[in-house]
Amino acid sequence: MSAPRLMIVDDHALFRESLGNLLSYRGRFNVVGDAGTGEEAIQMAIELNPDVVLMDINMPGIDGIEATRHIKALLPDIRIVMLTVFDDEDRLFEAIRAGAQGYLLKSIRSQELVDQLDGLSRGEAAISRRMAARILDEFRSLDRQAAIIEPEGGLSARETQVLELVVDRLSNKEIAERLSISEHTVKNHLKNILAKLQLSNRRQAAAYAVARGWIQPRRQS
Repeated sequence: MSAPRLMIVDDHALFRESLGNLLSYRGRFNVVGDAGTGEEAIQMAIELNPDVVLMDINMPGIDGIEATRHIKALLPDIRIVMLTVFDDEDRLFEAIRAGAQGYLLKSIRSQELVDQLDGLSRGEAAISRRMAARILDEFRSLDRQAAIIEPEGGLSARETQVLELVVDRLSNKEIAERLSISEHTVKNHLKNILAKLQLSNRRQAAAYAVARGWIQPRRQS
């Protein structure tokens, strides 16, 4: 059986070169090309049609998630594994929705990376146990949310979680830590919540949610 044909996408040339050398040295992968941007990745994937793409998630221009979406639309059989320095739950689910078969942190040890890629060739998802646990937690959360009538304003499950923590008077930083997302993502959720509810600030949103009976505050005043 021939070695899987692998392509590396990252905006740092040194990282691409080092990773390519590592995987080639291991002898179980045939690194056929590398790209430094999402645009290059799409074009190169069309030209080379690799078995596997290791895709950096954060790149200028077309980022890794958007590039993944394009590649999977054109070449659905290519298996794409996202590589990132950020342990961000929201980005994990964006990547899965885009069609990625894996999501690994760049802090991963070389042997674990090789093991994950070997598993990918057997049809397994290339994902750490920690990330797999988060996926299970998210499904449990969605099941709980499905049992609750969606509040007026059409808030998503994640927006409802954020609003619950706003009601509990948590700061953006505390919300980010509690939900394992970035503060920037929290701010985006709050912006969407206020737009959907047509309110001006988080205090109004919290008061509105409590008054409507959507959320019961858990902290003492």
